[in-house]
Formats: sequence, structure tokens, C-alpha cells
Amino acid sequence: MSRLTRLAASLSLSLLVGAALSGCPGGGDGVGFVGVSEPQKPAGPPPVKHLTIEVNGDLLIHSPIWNLALQQGGGTTYDFNPMLALVKPTIEKADLAVCHVETPMSNRPPTGFPIFNTPEQLAGAIKATGWDVCDTASNHSLDGGQEGIDSTVAALDRAGVRHTGSYATAAGPETPLILNVKGTKIAWLAYTEMTNGIPLPHPYSVGIASAPRILADARRAKAAGAQAVIVNLHAGAENQSQPSDFQTNIVRQLVASPDITAVVGQHVHVVQPIEMVGGKFVVFGEGNFLSNQTPNCCPAASQDGIIGLLHLTAQGSKVRVDKVDYIPVWVRHPDFVVVPVSLGLAKGLAPADELRASWNRTTSVVGTSVAKPR
Repeated sequence: MSRLTRLAASLSLSLLVGAALSGCPGGGDGVGFVGVSEPQKPAGPPPVKHLTIEVNGDLLIHSPIWNLALQQGGGTTYDFNPMLALVKPTIEKADLAVCHVETPMSNRPPTGFPIFNTPEQLAGAIKATGWDVCDTASNHSLDGGQEGIDSTVAALDRAGVRHTGSYATAAGPETPLILNVKGTKIAWLAYTEMTNGIPLPHPYSVGIASAPRILADARRAKAAGAQAVIVNLHAGAENQSQPSDFQTNIVRQLVASPDITAVVGQHVHVVQPIEMVGGKFVVFGEGNFLSNQTPNCCPAASQDGIIGLLHLTAQGSKVRVDKVDYIPVWVRHPDFVVVPVSLGLAKGLAPADELRASWNRTTSVVGTSVAKPR
């Protein structure tokens, strides 16, 4: 073979190899050369993510509270922000912050106990404080009828706060609320045990707590892509620090389901235990968060509440609650400022004896260490 022939052969081979490596078709005969690539490395495990979810007790807006909010708003609007200023840093820090709206909101004249109507400006204060979502199923949800539910939903929508538990349309309860938290999809389901005897205007108006309904909704949420499902129960016997039979019975049925990750709740106006039930965390009752209840009308513990902090680990489709912390809070009078008790003691924000009494009441019920099994 001549030198010129060898050079031509070498050049042809180089062109063919180049075409193969680039994935370009070679020649005019329609044959394509497939590119050569390095073997794929085995995929590693999904990254581990840590999430914190904040939950709290009732936003129960009695008339002295909205009257003060009107004064703080200069007599022309209602300003609830000063009452929530001390808890705002904690709420904002959570990856997901969930509030409980006990009373309906509208632009009609406000009313207090026993048939509530709260100024709709509360929704703006909820947003400003840092809550991302609120559950709205309570025994007072129907105080304003369906109109009250519709106006509550509209006020939260205008404020940019997600919500679940009471609904303006039949489609509402059929579509589970699924929240994207740092790339993890968490469903929030909310129900109330009772409506104070007020009949539902429509079957869809408020989520009424029953194990079959909640379990079906949890399955629906999982089918829709939720990686974790947390259930909020507004239930129990008022002013009782231990869970009622209704609470314990329904919780046992719920935690037995692989579709449900944890259960939280409120309603009874005093704190209740945080426990492990069936290997899952249950925050039975977070007490009051903002209310006018004091020893003048009610148990001293009605002035107490907790900020619950659920710490979750997510890895791929697996999500679990590793632990639950809480911050005891106490409502200061007469300005209704929600005071984290330890902060109040450190900074002298309220009489020390009252704060210590609140701390002792709360920790004696909720505990100071890992949640105990039930």
C-alpha cells in the first residue's frame, strides 16, 4: 500500500470515528452512527431534607380584642398586628406555619361570644405574622352561616393565605390542600367534631370529623401526590386537659393508617398532652393562642397555649416526624399580646409570678421531655 493510500485510509477512519463520537450520520447510505458515551454512574440515595412545621391554638376573637384592635387602627380599621408581634419571629422561621381560625370573618359589624363575627382585617394580620395556611373548621365555623364561611374564605384569599376545613363550594373538600414545603408535598386536612348544634347549610360547608371520612381524604391526598398527610382535629371536651373519648378513639383509628403522618388539634381552650400513639406523634390540644379568656370566666389555663413545632425528615417519598418541640405562650392583659413565656421572663414582659404559673401549668400537662406513649 502506497503512503498516499495509507493516508487516505487513515483519514477515512478518522472521519468515521468522529462521526460516530458526535452522533452524526455517516455516508450517504442512510446509516447513522450512534455516539459513544461513558457508562452511567449508579444514582445515589435521594437527599435528606429537614422541615419544621409550626402549629398553634385558637385565634378566638372576643369583643374586647376587636375593640382594642379598632383603637390600635385609629378608629378606622382593625389592627391586630401588635398582639402578635412577639410571636412573629417564631412563626416566620418555620418552613410551614399553620394557624387555626376559630371564628368567621367578614366586613359586617363584629360580634363576640356566643355568635362570633370577626373583622376581616384579621386575615391581613395572619399574613403579616408569617402564617402560610390556616385551618378553618371549628365549632364556630357556622356562626355566620354559609355567608360567614364564604366571607372567611374570601378574606384569606385576598390576604394570600391558603386555607382548608370550611368551603365555599362543593369542589373544596374534594380537592385536598397539598403544600410544597422545600420540595416536599404535605397535605393538610382539617375537621371539627361539632358545630354547636348549627346544621350545615350544605354537605360541603365544614369538614365534620369521622374516621371513615378522614381516612378516605388521606387516601385521596396520597393519590394526588402528597408525601405526608397531617390531620387537624378541632375536638374534645372544653376546659379539660386530658383528651376525651372521642379524641382518643378517632386518633387511634387515624394513626393506624399508613397514609397519615401526624395529628394535631385544638378546641378545648386549655393545653393537652403531646403523645406517641401507635408510633406517631399526636398534639392533642394547643390551647388558646389569642383570646379574652382568663380566670375571671374560665380556668387559669385558658390564658395559656403552645406553639407546636413538628420536626420532619424527608427523603424521597418517605417523610416522618422525628420529634415535636413546643413553646409555651401566655396572653397578656389588657393589651392581648401573645407572650412566649420564657422570653417574657427573660425580658420582664409580664409579672414573673404569672408567667411562672403559666409555665408550670403548661409543662405539667404537655411535659418537658420526649412525648410519652399512649
